[in-house]
Amino acid sequence: MKVLLVNPPTESDIKRVLGIAGPPLGLAYLASIAREMGHEVEILDSSAEGLTFEEVRARIRRSYPDVIGITATTPMIYDAYKVAKISKDVNDNSITLIGGPHATFLPEFTLRECPYLDIVVRGEGERTFQDLMDKLPLVLRGRNTRVLKEILGISYREGDRIIHNPPRPLIEDLDSIPIPSFDLLPWDLYKAGEYRYGVIMTSRGCPFNCIFCSSSLQFGKRWRGHSVRRVLEEIRLLREEFGIKEIEFLDDTFTLNRKRARQIARELVKEGLDISWTASSRVNTFDTETAKALRESGAHTIYFGIESGSQRILNFIGKGITINQAIKAVKTAVRVGLKVLGSFILGFPMERNEDIKRTIRLANRLDLDYAQFTIATPYPGTRLWYYTLRNKLLTTLNWRKYTTTQVVMRNLYLTADQIKKALLWAYLSFYLRPKYIIRDFLERKGFLIRKAIPAAVRSIIRGSGKPTTYVEEMRRVEELSPILLKESPV
Repeated sequence: MKVLLVNPPTESDIKRVLGIAGPPLGLAYLASIAREMGHEVEILDSSAEGLTFEEVRARIRRSYPDVIGITATTPMIYDAYKVAKISKDVNDNSITLIGGPHATFLPEFTLRECPYLDIVVRGEGERTFQDLMDKLPLVLRGRNTRVLKEILGISYREGDRIIHNPPRPLIEDLDSIPIPSFDLLPWDLYKAGEYRYGVIMTSRGCPFNCIFCSSSLQFGKRWRGHSVRRVLEEIRLLREEFGIKEIEFLDDTFTLNRKRARQIARELVKEGLDISWTASSRVNTFDTETAKALRESGAHTIYFGIESGSQRILNFIGKGITINQAIKAVKTAVRVGLKVLGSFILGFPMERNEDIKRTIRLANRLDLDYAQFTIATPYPGTRLWYYTLRNKLLTTLNWRKYTTTQVVMRNLYLTADQIKKALLWAYLSFYLRPKYIIRDFLERKGFLIRKAIPAAVRSIIRGSGKPTTYVEEMRRVEELSPILLKESPV
C-alpha cells in the first residue's frame, strides 16, 4: 500500500513567536512501522513547509495514497478535518486515520464531527498502526470493515454506528519499536538559530497526576524507558547522518530515573558526540550530581514545570511539589551553569488574584533565563476537562481557541479579561526588567525583547474578548456536555 502521513497546515503560537517548527516524531515512528512491513511511505509536514491546503491537495493527488494518517492536537483538529476531506475528494476509496491526544480522548465526537475520517487510533499508536497496516489491504479490496474488530485501540465506523474496540496494552519493550524514519523529514526546516534542530523521546509514561496533563492517560502511569544503548544510537544517527547539533529530549520528565539520566549523559561524553541539548525535569527529581552530569554532556537548558507560586493552587492541580523545592532546583541548575526555563499556568477555576500575583512574584524572584506563562486550558481527557464539564465551567467547544493564550473556562473569582490582563502583565513584568533587558542584549542581541516578546503579546491580545456568538456557543456547550462526559479515555 501507499501510505501518506500528514502533519496538517496550521499556525501555532510557538512557530509564530519563535519561528521554530518541531519535527513530527510520532509520524516518523509510524513511517518506520509501515516501511518494515514493505509499504511505500511518505511524510508530509505541511506546517513546517508552510503549505496551503490547496498545495496539500496537490501533494495528495501526486502521491495518491491508499492510506492517509493524520496527526493533530486540539487547536489544530479542524485543520486535520480539512486534510481528511481533501483526501476523500482526491480518492474516495482511500482510508483516513487520525491519531494524537485530541482524537484519543474524544474518538466518537471526532468521528461524528468529521465524516471524512474513517478510523481513530487511540493512545500509543505503533502496534495499533502495525495491525492496521496488516488488515487494511483486506478492507481496501472489499470495503469490508469486519476485520477491524480484531484490532485493539481503534474506533471506527460501521455504517451509522461508531465502534470502540478495547484499549491496547502499552508497549513493554520500547526498544522493539524501530528507530523513527528520520530520513523522511525535511531537516532544513527544523532549525534552532543556525543549526538543525532534532527531537528524540527516550522514555514514555508519567506516574504523576497533574490535573491539566493527559500524558499519563496517553502513555500510561508506569514509566518505560529505551535502553541507554538505543538512546545513543538515535542521537548518533541524528548527529552523523543528518547534521543535527541541537536536540530536545521530549520525555515528560527526563530526570525521573536520575541514575539513567546520568548514564546517558556520561555516554554522550564518552562517545564524544558534539551536540547541545535541552530536557524537562520536575523540581523534585533534580539534584546537583544529575545537574553536573547533564551540563558536562552538552545540556544547556533545563525546563521546569513550576506552574504556580501559590501552594494552594499547586495542591489543587496535583503537582506534588512545593515552592521551596522549585527554588532549590532552580538554584542547583544555575549553580552548575544550566539555563532554566520555568513554566507557569494562570487562571485555574478557583485561583484568586492573589494566587496569580504570587506566581508572577515567584517567576521574577527566581533566577530564570526564560519564563513561559500560559492560561489553564482543559484539554480533552485531562482531569481538568472533566472537572469543568461536571461543574459547568466550560465556555466554548471551538477547539481553535484551545491555545493556552485564550480563556475557555470560567474562573470562580476572576473574569476572562482579568485573566488575559494577568497573562500579559506576567510576560511584561518578567521580560521588561532592566536586569533582563541587559542580559538579553548581551547574550541574544535582544532577540527576545525585539521579536519574541512583542510576538507573544500580539498573540495574547489577538485572542481577547468574547466570541461574537457567545450565547450560541454556551448553548452548544450545555447541549454537548453530557455526551462529552461519556467519552472514555483511551
